[in-house]
Amino acid sequence: MSRRIEIVEVGPRDGLQNESAILEVDQKLAFIDRLRRAGARRIEVVSFVNPRRVPQMAGAEEIMAGLPAAEGLSRIGLVLNMKGWERAAAAGCEEANVVVCATDGFGVRNQGASVAEQMATLAAIAERRAAEGGPALSVTFSVAFGCPFDGEVSEDQVVALAREAGALGVPEIAIADTIGVADPWTVRRRIAAVRAAAPEARLRVHFHDTRNTGLANAYAAVEAGVQVLDASCGGLGGCPFAPNATGNIGTEDLVYMLERAGFETGYDLGRLIETAQWMAEILGKPPAASVSRAGSFPNA
Repeated sequence: MSRRIEIVEVGPRDGLQNESAILEVDQKLAFIDRLRRAGARRIEVVSFVNPRRVPQMAGAEEIMAGLPAAEGLSRIGLVLNMKGWERAAAAGCEEANVVVCATDGFGVRNQGASVAEQMATLAAIAERRAAEGGPALSVTFSVAFGCPFDGEVSEDQVVALAREAGALGVPEIAIADTIGVADPWTVRRRIAAVRAAAPEARLRVHFHDTRNTGLANAYAAVEAGVQVLDASCGGLGGCPFAPNATGNIGTEDLVYMLERAGFETGYDLGRLIETAQWMAEILGKPPAASVSRAGSFPNA
């Protein structure tokens, strides 16, 4: 159990985008700094979306300007369209994560575009990056296990998207359980199918804990050989365009589980807990993540 697992911290983006409280740029920068000191090295720091639609994500360029490039730090910007890609490149992001919805129902409500239109955008971004350079590229297929509007999402739907992304040369593909409906057995099968469809791509997973299966799904993914997982400090998260959306698996919960089993993550669990409790005070509610409520074991 000496394998290293990479955890991408998504708290500053996915964690905050569904909160009623709108943080100031300085508060977001302080959150990111605390996460860095807790060991986060790949951090989804901003979302290049229209702030009129998601006011919690306003100030992306100001955050990037206040967060200088640093050795070993990858500042990830979420991108939905070509304008978002241009903003991410201009802001100096090391990575741009393009989100493509696996269903038309979610795509139209969340991004104002069908699946085919979103894939065309991904292809255009990949082509432009190949010609001009820019941030490293990844794609996340949201609602890859179930959609609040279209219902069940078949393995074939996700495999077709992964195959197309692989053919475009996208180096990292994430499958996301955006509304927290997956189970560990489906996770295993879907990982195997996506890996077969895009064998050259690195595979990442993104789980929400809406129905209390998030950590079980993370366990299944690790057992299936996945080495990159998203998580959010404090268990913050949710999608403003998905009914009853709740948070991501907590970074501290995932770190606790993995390191108890002997995996390496590079995170400082104590600092993660401190960060989650600090953010909870700002938001005025207790952390959703269990480890920040119960504490670590054995106690330091």
